[in-house]
Amino acid sequence: MNILKKTVGNWVDGQRFFDRDDDLLFLRESVQDGTNVLLTGQRRMGKTSLVRELLRDLKVNDGASTLFVDLEDARDPADAIVKIVSEARNSASLWERVTQWLGESLAGVVAEASYAEFKVALRAQIHTGNWKDKGDAVLETIAGKGGDQVVIAIDELSLLINHVLKGDDYKISREGVEEARELMAWLRRNCQMHRDRITMVVLGSVGLPPILKQAGLSATMNTFSNYELRPWDQRTASDCLSELATTYGLDLSVGVRRAMCQRLRACIPHHVQQYFDAVHRRLRLVGRSKASLQDVEEAYRNDMLGTRGRIDRDHYEDRLKLILGLEAYPLALEILARTARAGVWTPSDQLEYEHELQTLEEGGATTMSLVLDVLEHDGYLARRANGFRFESGLLEDWQRVSLGLPPTDLNECRH
Repeated sequence: MNILKKTVGNWVDGQRFFDRDDDLLFLRESVQDGTNVLLTGQRRMGKTSLVRELLRDLKVNDGASTLFVDLEDARDPADAIVKIVSEARNSASLWERVTQWLGESLAGVVAEASYAEFKVALRAQIHTGNWKDKGDAVLETIAGKGGDQVVIAIDELSLLINHVLKGDDYKISREGVEEARELMAWLRRNCQMHRDRITMVVLGSVGLPPILKQAGLSATMNTFSNYELRPWDQRTASDCLSELATTYGLDLSVGVRRAMCQRLRACIPHHVQQYFDAVHRRLRLVGRSKASLQDVEEAYRNDMLGTRGRIDRDHYEDRLKLILGLEAYPLALEILARTARAGVWTPSDQLEYEHELQTLEEGGATTMSLVLDVLEHDGYLARRANGFRFESGLLEDWQRVSLGLPPTDLNECRH
């Protein structure tokens, strides 16, 4: 029997992985068909967990060779190639191929070095001047001569592209655009070259399409098929809460679970887990196991919207600043604040604030439409008939509390 356990970490697996069967099946079929996938969706949706589960499933049931490459700390394309080689150490079949490619120069390091030492030694040989050639050779080696399928998941490619484009000053440079173009072209070329042997899944905590759009590089993603991971529906979220309650000996009635889901509105898996953890801790402190509506409301107001919630909110906003830059970021905050006060960001609001940014064509400038695209992708706002509204009750209430406003009325419909 699979017993669901709570977690508030970055990704989950095994007994902490819940639902997503349809998403997993779709991705599995796509990868088996050789389709390269761009997995999109707002933050905290469980993209990393889903892809890691996909890789585990493909390895166990199909005998596929898999790599999960996290580029969050990569600063240039050469770093990305080093990461791919380094992660191959986690796959016996791929590592056997890669060690032959490494040759005698790194033979001693391979045998004795730690992961960090190996990366340093490898980085000395892969640099700005040769990363494309080295990268071609690495993927050719990993692809092998046919046989087993190789699936490479690339996490946080969006952060690497963003850094390449903007550096530390948040401003797109001409040199950055060319380097990003080269990296995306290299990725596309290798996807096509090894289409019968290597399949790639790209994901990240921030959206890649808006970043590429800023630089006029949207077309470079056309080798990937987009798949959006959506929030749980309220029934699935309630089922998750029910299983967690069973695991930890809590009594969460149907009405209590419904109230929790209504509070969140958009049932993002991480937020569902976070909310359960807040209720669990509150009940544990008072020595009870049965939750009341008052318990879940106090857990929401004091924990989800309190210090713990502010930490999460700050993380969201840091990523927003990273993507939009210093000029557009204040406008994004103003849009969020105005929407939190009024409940909707209307076309009239957009016209009023249009002057805040240059309204230029794609490439080199952040337009009002791009700011809204980023806010939509990050799960803040959703398009509705009369404008943009908050999709997540939690994200809306974070904004309201920061403005000194009370949380939304639980019975109020903001859709």
